[in-house]
Parts: sequence; structure tokens; C-alpha cells
Amino acid sequence: MSPKSKRWSQEVTERSNALDLEESVFTMSSPRAIAQSLKRSAERSRRRKSDPYRSAMSMLTFYINRAGKTLPRQRKDRLERAKEELRALFGKRPRTAP
Repeated sequence: MSPKSKRWSQEVTERSNALDLEESVFTMSSPRAIAQSLKRSAERSRRRKSDPYRSAMSMLTFYINRAGKTLPRQRKDRLERAKEELRALFGKRPRTAP
């Protein structure tokens, strides 16, 4: 697999037509800081196709899914907690366990 095709998801994250993300948003140490950054980006964007909450959550979920098995457990847990923070920041109900 060529380097270009191997990192297509990174290019999507960096050049998304939906959000202009802050630098290194997904590597921040605090789930709340990640959620706040995504919220700011989603609310400022004029190119997004859905509401700010859906755009922010979609970008976070996309990043987690694309990183897959290469994402260290600690970072994945932090990003999953960022989802809960994002729900709270947008006034959504917490997700219930299946």
C-alpha cells in the first residue's frame, strides 16, 4: 500500500469539508478539552452539512474508527470519554449502556 493511500483518513481529518479542526485536537490530554475544541470548531464552521453536535460527534467517531487497532487503549478511552463530554456540552442525555 502506498504511503498516500495508507493515510487517506489523515487527509480527510485535516482537509474535512465539514470542520476546520484545531491543531492536535485528538491528542489533547483532557477529554473535556477535546470536546470543547470540537464544539468550537463545529459551531464556527459554515461548511458543515448538519447541526454542530452531529458534525462534532461524527468527526470524533470517524477518528476513533479510522485509527482502529493502532490507537493505544489509553487514547481510545480518552476519546470515548470525550464523546460523553461532547454530549454534556451540547445538552444531550448521556448514552445508556446496551
